[in-house]
Amino acid sequence: MLNLFHEVSQDCSRVTTEKYSTSFSSSIRLLHKDLRTPIFNIYGFVRFADEIVDTFHGHDKEVLLKEFKESTYQAIERKISLNPILNSFQLTVNEYNIDHELIDAFLHSMEMDLDKTKYDRAGYEEYIYGSAEVVGLMCLTVFCDGDKAMCDSLKPAAKSLGAAFQKVNFLRDLKADYEGLDRVYFPGCDFSNFTSEDKTIIEADIQKDFDDAYAGIIHLPLKARFGVYVAYKYYLSLFKKIKKVQPQKIMEERIRIPDYSKIYILAKAGIRSQLNLL
Repeated sequence: MLNLFHEVSQDCSRVTTEKYSTSFSSSIRLLHKDLRTPIFNIYGFVRFADEIVDTFHGHDKEVLLKEFKESTYQAIERKISLNPILNSFQLTVNEYNIDHELIDAFLHSMEMDLDKTKYDRAGYEEYIYGSAEVVGLMCLTVFCDGDKAMCDSLKPAAKSLGAAFQKVNFLRDLKADYEGLDRVYFPGCDFSNFTSEDKTIIEADIQKDFDDAYAGIIHLPLKARFGVYVAYKYYLSLFKKIKKVQPQKIMEERIRIPDYSKIYILAKAGIRSQLNLL
């Protein structure tokens, strides 16, 4: 019956991913079936932690995050948890020997969100590493499945992909972060007077992350390559759409990719994969 409990726990992480992100959940389904569950488990964990600091208004977020952090490490050490999200996460951490430093860095970034609202360059890079790059590294550990040489060679690209996704999210969510949470992640920007020059500088940095990420995606194991490539294309398409939008409009609405565009991206990626053009 323990296997049934683990199965139910992992179903919770899968449902969490599907409810919170249609783009990520659809990309995960394009991975080899052996990889889907552990990646759902990772996403469920990071999603719950992010929810604590972003949406649990009216509750003591600091206490909740502290308890979540303590429960995370207890779950990993005990190899079980009654919290299904943490139970599914510990299964993946222990099976793939995910470096605990990555978990430490992620939870530290979540702690930064509790009281830090503006970032200098060093703080911004620290936050990006902990909130996004380490998630890419956790997933890479699963993708490489014990091949340390491959994992080490692809780490820079995995970090770049995580950073690109996070920075695009920051641009897309400027209005919600600035007006709703009083957060300014991009260093040196005054979002009460967000200029085209500010936007261009940010976009150049993100483009480099995308370019560096692609150089690694094409060398991922076949089990992972197509799903990761589609996620990359989803976010690259969103980024290109944001680039066409004037700074003031970004502050007024959240830019999205319609479903028909996602279908087109998937179909085009499928053709490229069949022609061995990835």
